[in-house]
Amino acid sequence: MNNSLKKSLAGLTLIAIGVAAGWGLAQWRTDTTHAGNTTVPQAGAAAERKVLYWYDPMSPTQKFDKPGKSPFMDMDLVPKYADEDAQDSVGLSVSAQTVQALGLRTAEVVQRAIGSDVDAVGTVLLNDRDVSIVQARSAGFVERVYARAPGDVIAAGAPLADLLLPEWVAAQREFLAVRALKDESLTAAARQRLLLLGMPQALVAQVERTGEPRGVYTVTTPQGGLVAELMVRQGMTISAGASLARVNGLGTVWIEAAVPEAQSGPLQLGQEAQVRLAAFPGEVLRARIVSILPQANSDTRTVRVRLELANPGQRLKAGMSGQITLQGREQPALLVPSEAVIRTGKRALAYVVDGPGKFHPVEVQLGRRSATNSWCKVDWRRGSRWWPRHSS
Repeated sequence: MNNSLKKSLAGLTLIAIGVAAGWGLAQWRTDTTHAGNTTVPQAGAAAERKVLYWYDPMSPTQKFDKPGKSPFMDMDLVPKYADEDAQDSVGLSVSAQTVQALGLRTAEVVQRAIGSDVDAVGTVLLNDRDVSIVQARSAGFVERVYARAPGDVIAAGAPLADLLLPEWVAAQREFLAVRALKDESLTAAARQRLLLLGMPQALVAQVERTGEPRGVYTVTTPQGGLVAELMVRQGMTISAGASLARVNGLGTVWIEAAVPEAQSGPLQLGQEAQVRLAAFPGEVLRARIVSILPQANSDTRTVRVRLELANPGQRLKAGMSGQITLQGREQPALLVPSEAVIRTGKRALAYVVDGPGKFHPVEVQLGRRSATNSWCKVDWRRGSRWWPRHSS
């Protein structure tokens, strides 16, 4: 907005009339123009004033040659006198008594910083990016399964099952035989073969230290979290690479929300959000957008958004629901009271005060209402494009 427009708007005030006051204006025009079935006042001085044409104050650019009903609204046309100034040609004049009788109020146009906040309902989900799969590194047999079940929460390094791996036993015996030859190069090659078979470094060191092969290997979890799946049972035969369990980490969780398509445009990765869960009333959690799914729901016209937030103490449980407020960047905007805007169906108007008792209508482009529903964002430039922003 250029400086000249800002200066001109700084002194503008709007008539906060709303729907009821708009009816009052129409009624006032009817009373002043129907006195004695004539369109001019009864005073003798009014007979001396020359009427140039008649017009509808809601469409001041349309002129009529004679009085009558407006074709646009259910109200009488208003006369335009020759002695009125140029500003009055596109507005109307209201006496001080009428202003007081109608209870007309004025309010200044203000400029404030508003943000494009979006409210949505979200559901807590497990973080599918924090998943570990426990597999068998060699074919063998399940000797023992520890007391685990899907849904259990375990710590990192917790034992899952004891496996008897015949291939590892044969490889360890070969290593011990080669080591007995006292050939460092052959011993190093045999040790490397054990590691390539998938044996942990600690197990190889134990075999080398004790001189005894270890055929039973205890499988442990690489990370702590929720046992999402447990596919190993005692006595079963497993093959190399067989999945034994799936563990989902709980250090962070997702919150997935369905944002209306019309409000999804300003959303960006990394954008911050406030989360209020029903399980923790009065507590505000911080989250950020980690994913905006590329496909909108054709039935609900919504876009799925995933947010990530920390889960200290594992308080957040999958399936919890809450309110999400996605915080957008603040931008300056012009604000007017919502009751000062007259909506005709196809356009929105606001009356600007030109002087005591003198007003003229201005077409405005409306934005969203503020959180209190008392302020609307407007754009005074006729025909300019307005991008939706939500007032804070």
